[in-house]
Amino acid sequence: MSDTHRNSARSWLMLLLAGGFEVGYALSVGGSDGFTRLTWSLVAVVFFLLTLYALSVALRTIDVGIGYAVWAGIGAVGAALLGPVFFDETLTPARAVWLGVIVAGLVWLKLADSPQNPQEPADGPQGAQGVVARS
Repeated sequence: MSDTHRNSARSWLMLLLAGGFEVGYALSVGGSDGFTRLTWSLVAVVFFLLTLYALSVALRTIDVGIGYAVWAGIGAVGAALLGPVFFDETLTPARAVWLGVIVAGLVWLKLADSPQNPQEPADGPQGAQGVVARS
């Protein structure tokens, strides 16, 4: 496995972790009752810091638009699925269908994040003076 592929896999795992932290953040904000409950509020702050850190690490190699969309989608779907478990919320069949559409979109975004030319070295083509050429 090449270093580029390994780094990409790590970035996507970090993005999934960031999404999980985002779910924790969303749920703990819901439990904080407008940040009036100290314990839930502190948990929300911890999840907020964790999600920002993990997202920033993932975005080192994943395009911002793709990474942010996946992160937000994981957070939205996770909170919508776990909201009924922890709070007095409902998950209707129509909501479940549209959450499925979001999940399908997230999968397609991941599949679209493949290198354009996998035979090219990780540094890209070299210019005449040893400087990386940008296209």
